[in-house]
Amino acid sequence: MIEEQGRVIAREGDHVRVQTQRRSVCGGCAARGACGTSLLERLFSRRLAEVRAFDRVGVEVGDEVVLAISAQDVLRLSLAAYLAPTLGLVFGAVAGTALGGAASDPLGLLGAGLGLTLALVWLRGYSRALARDPSRQPEVIRRLGAETQRVTLVEP
Repeated sequence: MIEEQGRVIAREGDHVRVQTQRRSVCGGCAARGACGTSLLERLFSRRLAEVRAFDRVGVEVGDEVVLAISAQDVLRLSLAAYLAPTLGLVFGAVAGTALGGAASDPLGLLGAGLGLTLALVWLRGYSRALARDPSRQPEVIRRLGAETQRVTLVEP
């Protein structure tokens, strides 16, 4: 499971909207500050993300929480997001070139564009289908601070 911290900003029935701070792994790298990824992170890292998550804990607006999502689901969606457009582009270009004959270059370019467009349309439908599947949504697994709050008794 991949976990992320955030703050509950809205409640929608048995779901909540959680605002999280986008982070990267640059903080643990020995070359931090000396690479292009680090520069991009510094430019864009202050952006907040909003996530809709299933609430198993019963949190309220303003609570700090921990969200979790299956690492397998993240990997599956990442592969689809990178592989589908690439394969659509390549297969479209190959098909257009093969069917083009004397005009293979323009048809190859047209096929690449068509393949990429079809792949992006498929990817949009795939991501919407995953968003409707409750077992693939992030969920609130615990409230932060709840385990550290203790009642202290003061003796007179």
